[in-house]
Amino acid sequence: MLSKYVGRQTSSIENDITKTRNHSRQRGNIMRAVFGIDVSKASSEVAILVNGEKVHGYTMSNDALGFARLLGDLKTVHKPEIIFEATGVYSRRLQAFLDEHGYAYTRLNPLEAKKQLDSLRVRKTDQIDAEKLAQSQFVLNRKPTYVQEEVYQELRDLSRFYQNLTEDIVRAKNRLHKVLQVTFPELETILSTPSGQQYWNLVIDFPCKDFVLDLSKDELLESIRQSTSKRISDKRVAYLAEKLIALANQSYCAVKKTSPMLEEVRYYAKELLRLSEQRQTVLDQMVELAQPLPEYDILLSIPGIAETTATSIIGELGDIRRFQSANQINAFIGIDLRHYESGNFLAKEHITKRGNPYARKILFKCIHNIASASHTNPCHIADFYEKRKRQSQTTSTKPHTIASIHRLIRTMYYLIMHNKLYDYTSTQNR
Repeated sequence: MLSKYVGRQTSSIENDITKTRNHSRQRGNIMRAVFGIDVSKASSEVAILVNGEKVHGYTMSNDALGFARLLGDLKTVHKPEIIFEATGVYSRRLQAFLDEHGYAYTRLNPLEAKKQLDSLRVRKTDQIDAEKLAQSQFVLNRKPTYVQEEVYQELRDLSRFYQNLTEDIVRAKNRLHKVLQVTFPELETILSTPSGQQYWNLVIDFPCKDFVLDLSKDELLESIRQSTSKRISDKRVAYLAEKLIALANQSYCAVKKTSPMLEEVRYYAKELLRLSEQRQTVLDQMVELAQPLPEYDILLSIPGIAETTATSIIGELGDIRRFQSANQINAFIGIDLRHYESGNFLAKEHITKRGNPYARKILFKCIHNIASASHTNPCHIADFYEKRKRQSQTTSTKPHTIASIHRLIRTMYYLIMHNKLYDYTSTQNR
């Protein structure tokens, strides 16, 4: 039934294209068929232009039925050129469909598309955008988008999942801290940091002081012993038990033992255990995917970059070898500088922030990790960062971090393109 439907839809288009093809042959021209696609949430506008002349346009649904119709139209021409604007998750299905059927395409980022189309359109509608996308291809002759190996897309999806889980963990920690201030705030000092499996298990068992004081000493010792999956000495268990009793005697709970707030405390602690376990599972999957890639060991060779950062960098930047220069990576993540000068006025330069915000965040943290690791593992990027800080007249470290990210990107790009591991001594000879 689907093939019959597609056949009826494409027959008129095929006739229009055949007429244009015959007309082109009479003129001695080579026929170029361009499909401009404006992707929305549930549907997309398709405009088909042959040698600059629109032969057909329609709305297709972003599902199997709509893609089948598009496939029928694509098969009517030789080497169709497909242009569409990247619209986040909405264009992913179209991209996957084209990849599956082996069609090359040009995917434009929204800013690039806006700049290119603003000079061509007077009014803005989805139908006009689709047609202008196709028209502009005859003028700009864009190259097909480089399609990365599937592993890079999977790493990006996992990286985004990891970042989202991290945000959920931070949110749950803040909520747990808030309710614990009412029930048992002293419990946050039981361990060196109020975080981790053992701490959250203790919070579940002792949401307020009454749950500590109601237990016998043996029961309390056993509860502490069961709070961690790691080996724990009897001396450590006894120390924590004494400290827990002292904190309970010191505490004043603002609610009764039957208060629903205690259930809320337990809920957030259990949620943190679940989220932390899920995040570790995602990280293990990322490492498993990234380990066979040559750039993984190269990134790990840079002091301060561990497996979490290395896999996240690969996930967000993808195949670095597709970039023509380190400056292209700067623009991709949005740390290229914006310059504004008018007459005698020269504005302070700022980064554009038009690229990948996840990559910016990862690299921003990476610089501080490199600086911290430099005490035992020297790195020329850390040397540069510290030198900038010493010479600076301002207290803000952000400009120095951005400058260090530029240097880190150049280093990563050079090492990956030349398949070399990081060597601190070689950087001192330059």
